This record gives sequence, structure tokens and C-alpha cells, in this order.
Amino acid sequence: MASTTATNNPTTAPAFDVMEGTIWMNGELKAWADTKIHILTHGLHYGSCVFEGNRAYNGKIFKLHEHSERLLRSAEILGFTIP
Repeated sequence: MASTTATNNPTTAPAFDVMEGTIWMNGELKAWADTKIHILTHGLHYGSCVFEGNRAYNGKIFKLHEHSERLLRSAEILGFTIP
């Protein structure tokens, strides 16, 4: 287990089980120590996400509607709810 004591070794980091602070989880901020996920959680192993890049030419976004529709379609396929 990693030490929580500061050292001159820049690769030493605090152990994750003693971290302080909060994490956004399931729509609310929770204490770091109180956040648990199941070992078979899909996101832990695969990191599901959708991404769509946009370009702008001369200050105008190129094909914004098409990119936005593709992003929403991709999210729907993965079962994501887009607010």
C-alpha cells in the first residue's frame, strides 16, 4: 500500500482508501470513503462514453446540427440519458 507521508519521490501518491474530499456519484456529492462500485461495473472495465468533435471555420461551427444529432443517437444506443 502506498504511503500517505510526503516524500521526495514524485511517483508516490496517497493510497486511494485514505483520500479526502468528495466525488460526484449518482447525482450527488458523496464523501470519497463512502463511494463504492460493484467489481463488475461496466464503466470500471470499459469506460463507456460518447464523443463528437466539432470544427469551426471563420468563427462558425461546421455542421453543428449533424454533429449534435449523431452525438444524441450514439448516447441513445448506449442507453445514456442526455439532459
